Amino acid sequence: MSKDKKSKKCSTSRRILWYAFGAAGLGARALAALALLAIATKMYPLKYQAKFFNACVEETRNSGKSISDSVNFCNGGT
Repeated sequence: MSKDKKSKKCSTSRRILWYAFGAAGLGARALAALALLAIATKMYPLKYQAKFFNACVEETRNSGKSISDSVNFCNGGT
């Protein structure tokens, strides 16, 4: 019975092809991770600026101005 079954070993070219596809998949995942890191790094200054803008609006609003006047003042208006 065991002699009837054929050996199903992969040829070396097929094995190299499987390794190449595996390496390409890992490379694509690494590239995606680096892209997410770059996006997160670029968004940090926006968070910092928004924090200061909100503080400016709250401080101006506490001085007696309306919300729209506070936003206009913090955007550089008079």
